[in-house]
Order: sequence, then C-alpha cells, then structure tokens
Amino acid sequence: MSQRSERRGIHVDQSELLCKKGCGYFGNAAWQGLCSKCWREEYQRARQRQIQEDWALAEKLQREEEAAYVSSHSSSQTQPPQSHSQPSLATFSKFEEKKTNEKTRKVTTVKKFFSPSSRTAPKKESEKREKEKEEKLQGRRESHGETLLRDLRGIFTQPWDMGSPTEESHEGKTPSPSITRQSSIETDRASQDFLEFLKTLQKPGREIQKQSRAFIDSMGNKKDLSAEELSECVQDFYQGMSDRLLNHYKGSSEKVDRVMDQVEKYIMTRLYKSVFCPETSDDEKKDLVTQRRIRALHWVTIQMLCVPVDEEIPEVSDSVVKAITDVIEMDSKRVPRDKLAFITSCSKHIFNAIRVTKNEPASADDFLPTLIYIVLKANPPRLQSNIQYITRFCNPSRLMTGEDGYYFTNLCCAVAFIEKLDAHSLNLSPEDFERYMSGQASPRRQDDPAAWLQSGSRFNPALSQIHQNLSVLSNLEKRQQQVIEGAQSLQTELAEWQDSVAREVQEILERYPLEIKSRASAIDAENVENDRLPPPLQPQVFAG
Repeated sequence: MSQRSERRGIHVDQSELLCKKGCGYFGNAAWQGLCSKCWREEYQRARQRQIQEDWALAEKLQREEEAAYVSSHSSSQTQPPQSHSQPSLATFSKFEEKKTNEKTRKVTTVKKFFSPSSRTAPKKESEKREKEKEEKLQGRRESHGETLLRDLRGIFTQPWDMGSPTEESHEGKTPSPSITRQSSIETDRASQDFLEFLKTLQKPGREIQKQSRAFIDSMGNKKDLSAEELSECVQDFYQGMSDRLLNHYKGSSEKVDRVMDQVEKYIMTRLYKSVFCPETSDDEKKDLVTQRRIRALHWVTIQMLCVPVDEEIPEVSDSVVKAITDVIEMDSKRVPRDKLAFITSCSKHIFNAIRVTKNEPASADDFLPTLIYIVLKANPPRLQSNIQYITRFCNPSRLMTGEDGYYFTNLCCAVAFIEKLDAHSLNLSPEDFERYMSGQASPRRQDDPAAWLQSGSRFNPALSQIHQNLSVLSNLEKRQQQVIEGAQSLQTELAEWQDSVAREVQEILERYPLEIKSRASAIDAENVENDRLPPPLQPQVFAG
C-alpha cells in the first residue's frame, strides 16, 4: 500500500480549520465550524429572534389569561355560590393545559438566559379590593404571562450592572458555594497578583477591580444556567470590558490584551469550580465516552497513522514523553490561557520530534497524525471538559488567531478524528477493525511467541522497547558472568602467587642460613679511665 493511500484517511486540508464564513479566523467544531466572532453574531441574531417571538407569545398569553379571568369573574357573579367554583375552575384548567403545552414548547429555554430577579410584582388597587376567596384563588395561580414578561425585561440588564453583594443579600439571594468557600492557595495567589497588577493602572485599575468583583458576585446567582448561557455571560463581560479598555487606551490592542489576560486569570480562577464541567452540562458523560474510545484504540500503531516519528532516537523519545506530559498536565490548570499554553508546548515538542526524525521542518500533514498518536497514548483526563472549558471561557481573540488558536483547532480536529476513526482511516478491513476493537485479536503475530516478540517493533513501540531492554539485560548478564569468572580466576592466581612466594622465601632461607654475630664493643668502652691514652690536644697560643 502506498504512502499516499495510507495518508488519505488522516489528511485534513488546512482550509477546513478556518471559519466557514471565510473571515480568515480559526473555526471550532463546538461552534459549528465558525470562529468565536461569527458564532457570537449568529447566536445574538438567533437570540434576538427568539426573544421577539417569546415576547409576542408572552403578551398573547397575558391577554388570553386576563380575558379568561375576566370571563370567569363575570360568570361567577351571575351564578349561585354553590356552582360558582366548578365552571371557573374547569375553564381555567382547560386554559392552563393549553397554555402549559405551548409554553413548554417555546418558552422554557428562554428563562435560563436571564439572571434571577425579584419575582414580586405590584398588585393593582382594584385587585386588593376583591373578595378574600378570589384573592386566594388568584394567589394560587400566578400569571405565567406576567412572570415571563418580567424575565424578558431582565435581558437589558448587563451582568456587571447588577447590584452589589449587600443589595443582593437584601433580596434573599443565596450566594454560590464556590463564592463562599474558603479560598484556595491558588485563588489567593491569583487575587494578589491581580491587585498588584491593577496598582500599575491607577484609576482604570480601581474601576476594573470593581466591575470584576461585581461580575463574580453576579455569577454566584447563576449556577442553574446551562453551560452555554454561562459562557455567554462571561463572553459578554469580556466584550464589554474590552470595548471600554479600547476607548480608554485609544485603540492600543497590546495594552488591552495585557489587561484582559489578567482579568481572565482572576475571573476564571475564582469561578473555576462552578463553571468547569457544570452540573447542567453533559461534559462528564462525554469525557467517559472519549476515555473508553481511546482505551479501545490502544492497539493503533505509528505505522497505521503514518506518524513520521522514530522513537528509537533518544531525543525523539524524550520529545514524545514531554508532549504526553504536557497534554496530561493541561487538566491541572484553572485558567483557559494556561491550558492553551500546555497545548502549545505539547505541539512544539511534536514538531521537534518530527524535525529530528526527518532532518527537515515538519509540515501540517505530519503534525496532525502525530498529535492524534500523542492523544491516543496519553488518554488525557477530562479531555472533552477541558476543550469545552477553553471554548466557552477563553478570551476569544486567542482562539481566532495566533499559534494558540492554531494548535487548539488541531487538537479539536484530532479528538473529532478519534471519535470517527474507522477501518478505512487506518487502511484496515472492516472485519479486522472490529476484531481489534472487540479485543478478539491484535495486530501482531501470536502463533510463535519468539517471532511475535521479535516483530513487536513493527507493530508497537512499547514492545520494541521491551525487546531492546531484554537484549540489553541478556548482554549484561553475559558480561556479569564474564566478570565473575575473571574475579574467581584472579582470586585463584593470587592464592597461587602467595604460595609460590612463600616457597621461594623458604628455599632461600634454607640455602643461606642466617648467622648472628656478636656485636663489636665500643673503642673506649673498657678504657674509660686508662692513663695510657694520650692526652687530648690543647689549644696553643703562639706569640708573634
């Protein structure tokens, strides 16, 4: 099979990574192939259409309810008291059923867009003068039309314009556990860094801090919103803050990006536990599905994916290990920008491994298969949750352009490829693919264990490494045996040498016996007081 046919199932045209609207920015599968800018525009248009439809529906429901109430009230005055409640309740029940069916079909999802507000509406003076029994009946059935209208009015209240925590406490709101919990070390550090950074901005810094704190407090009351709605709130805050900063800095995008990076770090560190994999989303379910899928594909090899990497080269093997470590460590970070940094680092290690293997710069066609291989080997924890978290809460400018956006888009493509990977993509027959996926067989020979082990390097780099390690151990064992034999031989030679030296010394002693002679006495030992000795010389003095 040719190299071209092998690459056919993996190749992704670079144009497919861009936004489908042709704006030139990187697209995202979570945004239906659009970039964040185009997606928000489409989302806002659809949202406005839905709001207009729901507003018209709410007004219609209110008019129908008021007409039904007036009709039931007028009929109750003309009928005897005994039969007063039965027809009105039947009419109301029929109307309630109709209204509920229509409401659940169109209006249910709209309420989630809006922040909780006071549900107490002022009653009319005429309603206060009604009879006690009619007031109880009216109290038991709160007008759905009025409730929806009050919710729709909240659409014009921005998240950062909401009341302070003190004002919210007067309304009886319960703060989110993520806000009231004891701050972690990382949260405290992020808050301290944010304050130190804002001190350099002076007056704008105080305003940024005020709006950021107000936004975090407002998000504490939105824990029941869906993940998409939480994302919309955060993105609206980013957009509003960015617009105000652009006006303040006279269009200096570098300063705005620097401030927005700090705002994102502070905001998302504080909100991480409440917005990462929220209970209202199915991110955890997707994580489990992806994890099982990757585990089932453990048999996929480098050759099947046409990965141009040779892990037998030490530098390449080191780069592969670092890439796997980075994509796993991504889950340990809270800030979307930090998670993107690990994705970028992983991608750079991949490019380095390809460059060292091929002795030339890597291409995009080489990068994507290698990234797929790294993801399959790493099986990163909570992969889908991390991707969704970055998509929802990262500063959109980072995902639309730059190397961070490019590498993140490729990671999304790699995950999508893994989810849709089939026999054709790996150039296998459907029967073999199913047998490999079910675990009934594996792409390696099993009839001859020795041959299977020797051929492991062609199918699985792990088996190749095992085979190499066994060969090294075998060589080490032989060398160790040689060292032991040499040491024993040396020990024998030393013992023989010692015996030979002792024999030679004994022979010499026998041939030349040792004779001990008496010690000569001192010259004057016995003549200390002998007068026959000449007198000692005396110094003489000569005159002259």
